[in-house]
Parts: sequence; structure tokens; C-alpha cells
Amino acid sequence: QVQVVESGGGLVQAGGSLRLSCAASGSTYGINSVGWYRQAPGKQREWVATITSGGSTLYAASVKGRFTISRDNAKNTVYMQMNSLKPEDTAVYYCNVNRLHRDNWGQGTQVTVSS
Repeated sequence: QVQVVESGGGLVQAGGSLRLSCAASGSTYGINSVGWYRQAPGKQREWVATITSGGSTLYAASVKGRFTISRDNAKNTVYMQMNSLKPEDTAVYYCNVNRLHRDNWGQGTQVTVSS
């Protein structure tokens, strides 16, 4: 089993930056991909970005060019650098670790962007 913990959220002004971290612990072998998702109040959870075991990265159109997903294999940690933040980026951000084709979710970290 893998445990997933997100951190790095906070309050930032529009145009600012934050870096989220997703740390995986426990049984980390067999991880296929790690993705970031977000859920704004009253809205469904939406996919934001993914990094695969091969290092490929994918982004939602709404964040492409502003967000960058990366990883540190030695630390079993995935990061998401978020630049040029907008009020519409306000949401709880969740990390999903897909291991052996099973999803493992963290508890989420709040990102609030003020206008």
C-alpha cells in the first residue's frame, strides 16, 4: 500500500506562484503515474497534470504553459510548480498515485488565489 501526502498550498495573489509537493511512502514500486487534480467549491474534481513512470508529462489546457509537473525519484516526490496563478485556480489540489493500476489519493491541499 502507498501513502500519499500533499503539501505546499496556501494563499497567493493573482500572478503569484506556488509549488505543491506530493510525497509517496510505503510500497512505492510499481507506480505507473502520478497526477494532480483539483476541486473548486461546487464543482467536480478535474484533472490538472500527470507525469508517467517514463517521465512524460501531460497538462490540462487550462494550465498548460503555467504549471510544470516534475519528480524527484530519490525522494519519491512529485512537484507541481504553479506560476501566473489566477483566481480560477482556487481549489483543493489532490495528488493521485496510480500504482499497479490502483488509485491512491492524498488528503488534498488548499490553494487560494486572490484577485
